[in-house]
This record gives sequence, C-alpha cells and structure tokens, in this order.
Amino acid sequence: MNMKKIIVKIERQWTTNNIVNGVTPAENLAKQLAAILPQGTTVNEEDFTSVTILVDADVISTNNVVNTVAKTFFGLYANADQSVLSVSVEGGEVETDKELLTPPSVSKNTEVGSGESPLSSDLGKSLKPEAGIEDLFSEEETTSSAIDNIEDLIAADDLKALAHEIVALAPMIIKNKTYDVFTNQSYIFSINDGYGISTYTTLLAELIGQTKLKKISTRVPSVEIKLGVMDDRDPFANPHNSPFASILSFLSEGKVTDCVLCIDISEWMSALEGEYFRKLLKVLDRYMDEYVYVFRIPYVEKDVLERVKLALNDLMFVQALTFPPLSREELQLAAEREIKNYGFEIEETAWESFHNRIAEEKRDGKFYGFNTVKKIVREMVYKKYRANVKANEESNVISREDTARLSIIKPVEGIDGFELLSKLVGGEAIRKQVEEILLQIKFARSGKSNAVKSPCIHMRFVGNPGTGKTTVARIVGKILKENDVLRIGGFYEYAGRDFCGRYIGETAPKTASICRDAYGSVLFIDEAYTLYRDNTDGKDYGREALDTLIAEMENHRDDFVVIMAGYTDDMDKLMEGNAGLVGRMPYVIEFPNFTREQLYNIFVSMLEGCQYSEDLLPVVKEYFFAIAEEIIRSKEFSNARFVRNLYERMWAKALRRCQLEKTEELVLCAQDFEQASAEKGFKSMLEKKKTSRLGFYE
Repeated sequence: MNMKKIIVKIERQWTTNNIVNGVTPAENLAKQLAAILPQGTTVNEEDFTSVTILVDADVISTNNVVNTVAKTFFGLYANADQSVLSVSVEGGEVETDKELLTPPSVSKNTEVGSGESPLSSDLGKSLKPEAGIEDLFSEEETTSSAIDNIEDLIAADDLKALAHEIVALAPMIIKNKTYDVFTNQSYIFSINDGYGISTYTTLLAELIGQTKLKKISTRVPSVEIKLGVMDDRDPFANPHNSPFASILSFLSEGKVTDCVLCIDISEWMSALEGEYFRKLLKVLDRYMDEYVYVFRIPYVEKDVLERVKLALNDLMFVQALTFPPLSREELQLAAEREIKNYGFEIEETAWESFHNRIAEEKRDGKFYGFNTVKKIVREMVYKKYRANVKANEESNVISREDTARLSIIKPVEGIDGFELLSKLVGGEAIRKQVEEILLQIKFARSGKSNAVKSPCIHMRFVGNPGTGKTTVARIVGKILKENDVLRIGGFYEYAGRDFCGRYIGETAPKTASICRDAYGSVLFIDEAYTLYRDNTDGKDYGREALDTLIAEMENHRDDFVVIMAGYTDDMDKLMEGNAGLVGRMPYVIEFPNFTREQLYNIFVSMLEGCQYSEDLLPVVKEYFFAIAEEIIRSKEFSNARFVRNLYERMWAKALRRCQLEKTEELVLCAQDFEQASAEKGFKSMLEKKKTSRLGFYE
C-alpha cells in the first residue's frame, strides 16, 4: 500500500465568517467527502480550519481526490475564491494543475434550476456497479445521470416532476445549508404491484445522492419492507411476532442505513389514524436522519390518497405521487424497448398477438405491469431462437407468425365472424340476433334519421355454463371490428369480482383501468351478477365497481362493448338492483341448454382431424342420447364444457392405452370413451336423477 495524506486547509477568517448553525466549513466538507469517497478512504476533521484524507495512492490518484475536494468545496460555498482553499500532499504542494483549485465562475444573475449553478455539472452522476475505484474520480464522465434515467422512464410523470424539482432546489438548499428541509420530507407512492416500485425508489435514491442533499449508500440505495396484515393485537406488545416485526427489526439492527426505505402500508390503510400506526410513525421519526421514507399503497382514488396523505402529515411532511396503470401504448413501448435490448426487432403486424397475450395475463386479476411484459418478451425471444434453429437461420426480426405462438386463443384467419357463428352448433339462431343488432347500430350511426340516436352497444348474454357465451362474445368482437363498429376488436375477459379491490379506494381506479384497456374492444364479464349483493356490507366493493362501470359504459358508449354474462335469474336480479344498467344494455341474447343431439354434434366436431375407429361414434351417440331430460334442463349442467371435459378424458385414456400397447399410431376407439365416461361425474349423466356434482369429475 502507498498511503498518502492529503491535507485540506481553509482560510481562518473566511471560516469564522461562514459558520452556520455551529457547523464549520471544515466540518461540513468532511461530512460531504465521507459520503462520496469510496470505502478505504479515511476523512477526518482535524481542527477548526483543516481536513485530512488518507488514501492509497496505488488505488486512487491523489489528483482525482484533490479534484473531488475542490468541486465539492466550491459547490458548497459559491462565495469562496481561490485564496480560501489550499491542498497539500504529505507536506508538499500537490502536483497538479492549478485549475483544479479554481472555483467555477458563477454569474450573479444565475437562477436556481437554470442549469448554471455550481453543482449543475455534478447533478445526477451515478456510479456504475462494475466501475473500479480509479474510475469513480476520473475527469471523464463515465456514468449515467439519474435525472436522465428518470426522464427516460415510460410514464411515471409524477416522479419526473419530483426529480426536476429536486434538481432545481438542490443548489439553494446546499448553499443555505438547510438540508433538514429536504431530509425530513417523505413520500407516498400510489402504485400497483409490478409497475416499477423497485426501479423508482432506486432512481430516487440515486438522484438524492447525486445532488448531495443526503448521503446515500451506493451499495444498497433502496430497501423495501411490507407491513403485515392488521389484526387486533398490539404490534408493540410482542414486536418479534407482529405485523410490524419486519420494520422494527430492520430499524433496530441498523445494518443498512443511508438509503430510501420503502414501506408498504397497504394492509394498514384503514387504520392510519389508529393508535398503533401512529406509534409506528413516531418510531420512524427517530430514524429520519438515516432514511428517506417512501410509503407505498396501491393505485387508489384521489380522495383516498388525500386521506392517506393527511394521516401521515400529522407527524411528517409528505408528498404524494401517483403511478397509473400502463396504457396499451405504454405496454407496447415497454415491450419494444425490451426487444431491442435483446438485439431483436418486431414487425408491426406482430403486436396483435402480444396484446392478446397481455389480455390473457390480466384475466385472473394478477397482472404485474413491467414484470409481466418482461416475461412475455423473454418467452417471445426464446421462441424466436427455437424457430431460427428449426429453420436453420439467424433472423432477428420477430414476425406475426412468431408472436402467434404467444396467445392461448389463436386468431382465426381467412374466415369472417358471421361464418364462424354459423359453424357453431346452435349458432344459426344467434347469428340472426347479431345481424339484427349490427343493422340497428349501423343505421343509427349513419345519421340518416335524426329520430334515431346512436345506441349503447353493450349486451347481456344469459344462460347456463357451457352454452357458448364466451365463444360467441369473442366472435361478436371480431364481427364488430370487421364492420368498423370497433376500432381494435380485442377481447378482454374477467369475472365479476375481478373488478373489486382489496383496499379502500382501490376498486374504482381498478375498474376504470380494466375499461381503459378494453377501449376499442370487447369487455366480457362472466358471472357479472356477483358484483351485486343486496346488502349493506361496507367491505363489499361490488357496488362501487358497478357505479364506475356504468359511468364508463356511458362515457365511452361508442368505443367499447361491455358484454355481461351469467345465469338468467341472477342477471335479472342484477338488472333489477341497478336501474342504470338496464338502459345501457339494450341487447339480450339467450343461450339455451344444448339438446342431446347438439351435445353429440359438439363432441363429433371436436374429433375433426383425429383418427378414430368405426366403433367410436355409435357408443358416443348412445351415451349422449341417454342423458336424462331433467339433467339436460338443469341449471348446474355445464353443457359444452361437460363435453370438452369428457373429450379430454377420452384422450388421456387413449394415450395411456397406446403407451401400454407400445403403439406409435394413436387411434381413438370405443374402449377409450367407455373408460372415460365410466369415471365419477360422467357416469351420473346416465342416471335418471339430479346430482349435485353435474359437470365435474375427479
């Protein structure tokens, strides 16, 4: 080791004139240098006017350290001139250019935020994780700016505004040495899972560190902790086994400090003014000098966000930032960036299947924004590699054929929607209803009659499970797109309760976001009646979802189609309990249970393209025609869904048989069907009584 001692001297009289709140310039400089110089460098305030720095000259150039000292000092004290500061190395004058110790010229007319402040050249410099110690203090800029990275984000408008505000205010705060007005500030991030909370808190931490407003660890710039589910116990009575255990343990251990600490308080949103949470805030207040707090909640309504802000504001100053769910265009832009990062391009026609896959990912209510996009892109690229190997090529262009493999539901090419309806078993009657609806919509939109206003084009599909409601809804979307009623023609499928949030204020924006996704397309809501419950349970958010949904259906009546589906009786109750729905859903299509013959025909249609023996169809026909009438009419009977389950079980039996017989060619036969139909659940179809397990098997 080649240890060198750098001695920094500050002129005494100037020092006396620039003591603020008892803090000397030497003390202030030492604190700032300790925050930015790497580990292994020792900084000490020697006395009233001097600071010493011990460095290993074999690792860090002394000239670069001196440069950092000068830039930091003159950044802190814009009123200082060259005579105020002197630097020596182990008793001798430093061998470097005198310009290193020359303060930057600052115009008296320079305004905060103009980009001409003493610190403007340093704002936003971050350290690359792979950078060597020598690189950290080189004259040449080697790192990216946090403000630039934030500006490059997709969406996140509130964070961008905050970043520019911090950069603009930093020189004034540093000049006046009023750091506490910034460090005692906290933030609320209203953002859903998967939409970039980790990225945003890390970038915020880097920005704060780069502006020198607070020391921020480059090793762990941000930490995320989630509070446990609220219960009736006092979290402080047994802090090691309570909803606050993770945060209290983190604070008491003190292993990580000087970072942005993101605390997910979603589970406590209804108790922010309660005794326990307020006690937690007092604990957090004691650690305010060590952390910048970000309180994370889901994306909620503005009035709920304001209530959260007011509850926190009682004990600390907070700013609220909102991060709305990404739009269709923003999701596509995020995917395009990811694809480019992998060195690929994508054809414009390939995006349709990507958006179909996004819609499928959202169906279960567990969509994770950027994380889901990255997952889909990785799958897309992997499948492209596989296609390249198969074709013995090295194409880096993802085509429509490549993305077609992404979606579970494959688009039907070369056939129009009405023809698809006609091909469905029992679809001819539905086709006539859809044709009438389309004629009415087109006539109203043509403007040929002032007496006919453009109608709402939302619909109700009523009938038992498995009668084709979802399939027909998908085809209706295709028909409306082909006839220029819908501009996109996508299909978004949800269950009724998917619109309800878990927390107060989450339901309305969640419902609005689902509707926004479906603009230009079909929004299909299965079991829609579950949104309505004729009680006053304050914890049920179905009514709130319905109110938001009705408003969206009216405000965007020409731009998307809501199709609500469910049992006939339950859908009638839904309409009776919500007068606003009836007028906005003028079209009703009924889906009766399939007859025995139709069930048989559905099964036969599934065999198209399969090899099967001559003895199969007679056995299948005998089975379906033997189903009891009361079962056919039953509300619980799952119709075509039952047929598909039976078909899939037959395939499983056939595959097992071929494996045992060691035959390569798979030919379906009567034996396979008989074994499948003998399973519990299917066998009950032949019984002359109702059963509570219709349509299911084990």
